[in-house]
Amino acid sequence: MSLISFAFAGFGFILIGTHQAINSNPSSSFFFIFLSIFSSSFILNSLISLFDAINSNDAVGSALQLQILPVPLIFLFYSILSLLNKHLRLPTPLLGLICNFAFVEQFLLFYLQRKDAGGVENRYYDLLLVPLLICIFSTGFELKNSKSKSPKLGLGLGLILQGTWFVQTGLSLFAKNWVAEGCALHIVSRGNYSLRCNGHPEYHRARAIATLQFNCHLALMVVVVVALYPLICWKDGGYVESSKYRPLGAELQSVQNSANFTLDSDGDGDDEYEIKEGHDVADQKAVVVELGLNGHGSHP
Repeated sequence: MSLISFAFAGFGFILIGTHQAINSNPSSSFFFIFLSIFSSSFILNSLISLFDAINSNDAVGSALQLQILPVPLIFLFYSILSLLNKHLRLPTPLLGLICNFAFVEQFLLFYLQRKDAGGVENRYYDLLLVPLLICIFSTGFELKNSKSKSPKLGLGLGLILQGTWFVQTGLSLFAKNWVAEGCALHIVSRGNYSLRCNGHPEYHRARAIATLQFNCHLALMVVVVVALYPLICWKDGGYVESSKYRPLGAELQSVQNSANFTLDSDGDGDDEYEIKEGHDVADQKAVVVELGLNGHGSHP
C-alpha cells in the first residue's frame, strides 16, 4: 500500500461512518452499492500487491496479502447479500452476523500481524484495534436490539475513527515530513514494508508519538459526537419529548397540593361522622318519647 491507498481507505471509512451515524435509514441500496465498490477496491489493491510480491520473490508479502484478501471478500459478500435481500428474504440478524464476523476477521488480521517485531507500524496497527472493537461491540449489540439507534451511532463513530486513523497511519509511514525523526521506511514489496528506527530511544519516541496522535484523534471524536448528537436528536424528534418534563418545583408543589387535599378530605369525613352521630342520637330520643306516649315507657 501507499499513501494514496491509505488516504482512499480512510476517506471511504469516514464517508461510510458518517452515513451510518447520521442517516435514519443507513441500509439503503445506494449505501450497499458504495460498500460493494469500496470492498472491491480493497480486493483489487490486495491482488496488485500479491502479484508484486510474487514478482519480487517476497514470500512474506505474498502470505500477508493472502491474509488480507478474506476481509474485503466478506464485506463484499455482505453488501451483495444486502442488495439481494429483497428477493432472498434473509433474516436481518443473519446479515448483521456476517458484518460482525467481517469486523472480527479484520481485528484478528491487525492483532496477529507481526511481520517485523521492531517496526513502528505495529504500534499504529495496535491502536487501530480500538475502533475495530467499537465496531464489533456495536454490531453485536445491534443483533440483540435492532430497533435501537445507539448501535448505529456507535458503529458510525467507530468507522469514522478507523478512517481518520488510516489517514494518519499513511501520513506517518509514507509522508517524509510526517515520519518520526531517526526512523526510515524500508520497503520489500508493495505490501511488505516496515518503519525502522536507528536505536531504542528513536523507537520508543516514535511509538510515543503514535500514541499522542491517537489521543488527538480520540479528542476529535469527542468533538464529532458533540456536533452530531444534537443533529441526530433533531432528526429523530428528541427535543420534542423534552417538553414532557416539568420543573422539580412544579412536581413538589403538586405533591403538596395532594397532601393538603388529603388532610381536608379527612376533616370533612370527621364532620360528616359527627353530624351523622347527632342524627342517630336525635332519632333515639324520638323513639323513647313515642314509646312513653303510647304507654309502653318504663315507670319508676
